[in-house]
Amino acid sequence: MKYALVIAGLAGGLVAATEKATQRAEPDFSKVELKATHLSESVWMVEGMGGNIGVCAGDDGVFVIDDQFAPLAPKVKAAISGISPKPVRFLFNTHWHGDHTGGNLAMGEAGAVIVAHDNVRQRLSTDQVIAAFGGRRVPASPTKALPVVTFKDGVSFHLNGDDIEVIHLPAAHTDGDSAVHFVKADVIHTGDTLVNGGYPIFDYSSGGTIDGYLRAQEKVLSIAGPKTKIIPGHGALTDKAGLQLAHDTLQKLRDRIVGLVDQGKTLAEVQAAKPTAEVESKWGTGMVKGDLFVDMAYNSYLAEKKLKP
Repeated sequence: MKYALVIAGLAGGLVAATEKATQRAEPDFSKVELKATHLSESVWMVEGMGGNIGVCAGDDGVFVIDDQFAPLAPKVKAAISGISPKPVRFLFNTHWHGDHTGGNLAMGEAGAVIVAHDNVRQRLSTDQVIAAFGGRRVPASPTKALPVVTFKDGVSFHLNGDDIEVIHLPAAHTDGDSAVHFVKADVIHTGDTLVNGGYPIFDYSSGGTIDGYLRAQEKVLSIAGPKTKIIPGHGALTDKAGLQLAHDTLQKLRDRIVGLVDQGKTLAEVQAAKPTAEVESKWGTGMVKGDLFVDMAYNSYLAEKKLKP
């Protein structure tokens, strides 16, 4: 699924926009087809419209990571049923954005136990504003769509012959991001701390920062091995080498932008310097283009600096 449409639903609404616009347009969900890819004995990746879904299925039941947009809930359910006839036992949210949590209500009403970081429940349970997207307002989710089990630093599941280790990645894409590591299967779901083939988003009004994003990727790199399969939040399945390339590219962009910020340049001046020019043809094919990326990097960096003593 193209990242343009994915980010169109970042906040749970549906936005088709350039980097400066917030005009709303609803995609045709009836045309969305979900694709399941078998990664190991018990783990699958499901692609559609929205964040990539992870599924672990076996004798102990079904464990699902993220659930895309609300209108896709029947298709997501059907895709999971095609993997296993058993009901979803646990649903894990990698962060709060609606292209990853839109199906929570349907899953929760069907009996799944929703699990996420403390900050995910806090943000889903209260009205939110996303400054990077024109100050978009996102209403609180219904009670049945909220995580009922939350954690501070990490949590473990022991299902289907695997140890599933969840690690909180602070101040990255948001303040509630987590990576999910299937230890035996050697698969890691990064949530939106990796966009494979596009600009990442730093939702600075939700605590996301460019430096925290880089630290999150470094944490995942420290866990991954040379044969680890990596499910990104968006984009195609990748591996440690793919994550390393994305990290190194982001680090270069960060250093250019931060260097200009530290010289006292305004946002407009940093954007005019075109620090992302060399990757625009690859990363700028969707909604998020260089100027919006620079805006998010600039504002997230300044916000993080203000928080430091």
